[in-house]
Amino acid sequence: MQSRPTFSRRRLLGAAAVAGAAALGASTPRRARTQGRDDRRFLIVFGASGGASLLDSVLAVRASECPTPDTLNVFPDDAVQSIEGSPFRAVRWRATSVGAIPYGFEADQRPFVAKHAADLLAVTCTTSSVNHAVGQRRAVTGNEAFRGRTLQELVALTHGAGALLPNVHLSTGTGFNEPGTDATLPAACYGEIVANPVLWPLTLHGSRGTPGAGRAGAIAEARRVRDERLDELSPFARLFRQSPALRAWRELRGERLRAFEQGDWISQLTFLPDADASPLGRFGLASAPEAEQVRAAFPGYATDPLDAQAALAFLLLKNRLSAAVTLGTSFEFGYDTAAAPGGLEGGNLPPGSVFNLPIGFDFSHDAHRATQAFMWQRALRVIDRLIDLLRGVAYGDGGSLWDRTLIYVATDFGRTKSRPAGAAEFGSGHDLNNGALVLSPLVRGGRVLGGVDPATCLTYGFDLRTGAPDPNRQTSEAELFAGLLGALGVDLTGSGLPDVPALRGA
Repeated sequence: MQSRPTFSRRRLLGAAAVAGAAALGASTPRRARTQGRDDRRFLIVFGASGGASLLDSVLAVRASECPTPDTLNVFPDDAVQSIEGSPFRAVRWRATSVGAIPYGFEADQRPFVAKHAADLLAVTCTTSSVNHAVGQRRAVTGNEAFRGRTLQELVALTHGAGALLPNVHLSTGTGFNEPGTDATLPAACYGEIVANPVLWPLTLHGSRGTPGAGRAGAIAEARRVRDERLDELSPFARLFRQSPALRAWRELRGERLRAFEQGDWISQLTFLPDADASPLGRFGLASAPEAEQVRAAFPGYATDPLDAQAALAFLLLKNRLSAAVTLGTSFEFGYDTAAAPGGLEGGNLPPGSVFNLPIGFDFSHDAHRATQAFMWQRALRVIDRLIDLLRGVAYGDGGSLWDRTLIYVATDFGRTKSRPAGAAEFGSGHDLNNGALVLSPLVRGGRVLGGVDPATCLTYGFDLRTGAPDPNRQTSEAELFAGLLGALGVDLTGSGLPDVPALRGA
């Protein structure tokens, strides 16, 4: 749970004083170019931790379609809505509680699926681990399929030239955030972890917001004395003069920090309002030009970490500071303490007061139907608003930023397909069989790659070239990984990965 941040002079000074050196990459990645044309593409990895089941979203099965509906994860027919002109389904579900949590809600996936069907692709996949950390890592490495590199690192390498932070992780503590195992990449390709998206922008200047910050000449002289004289007198510096780590640190603290300061990124990325709780103006600071728009899209930014992540993700992409951003749901129980001061001991939690279930999608162990409905609604709300913002940003060729962006809803594994006979609510375990959602104009949307056998509720694969469903094969993590990279314009030469034209757009 997080409460609304409050600001004192001490807190603002402390945040701004962190120069952001750890946030600055080192050497610069390359960018694929074609005769001067801007071929940049952008990746958003949305980590749906805990097993986001496609059977509880766009691949839901109706009871009338299943020969043994009482013992499999199929829905009453009226809970599954068809989307006209598409192969997708949308679940509508109402719950009076989520397991032992006294919280009632209604979830309806139809508005999202109908709105984004043309850019939506469901790709079936059978994974290789039901361990959370392992499954999450394999979701972004294709099970170490391309020299151990992650999707985010490869997009940063291909499309991140000129971006100060080409690969940023706004969620923390999951396998989606782990670096790959290829130590030969430029340092800037490895993910930069942002623990607090609300306050992190204030770290992007070494003196703004501090007393005497206007004396730029004095600050520059102090840095020069530190770098050229004091550091040279340090026994540590003399002993480790040839250390690559020390050289990298000096570059981060010097040239890269100056790039952030000269670009005024402290202002361009701060989305807090100038208000009593966050008196930016008092310290000579200001919000980004898009801050009001971002706060309107993600109004829970002060209490809900996912809203805060999405707000900063948009600003990083909009300003071209990043080519890949990672965000996602957490395993922390999140509810508005002001709306429900008594917590779980206070009886029924008010409508709208809960924003994240404990252990995320994995709370399906206790209450599968309600958990999946709640967590999918949470994920789709944030994705929908991100897409709307990206559509509103013009790109140089006459299109929008959304036209160049791919959202990959990554998850660790699926959920078991069985349920106790006739149970309306039930617990589920981890299962290798599932798939992923992909949203982007860069893919051949409006389709399901693979399918579901209604007799077993198991997904099956597809022909990698044509996309034709193939009940006799399963899609591997490496094949999904390769298809995503192809859609993102990453060169697969020498990777050993298959070509997957069924996934990428024309």
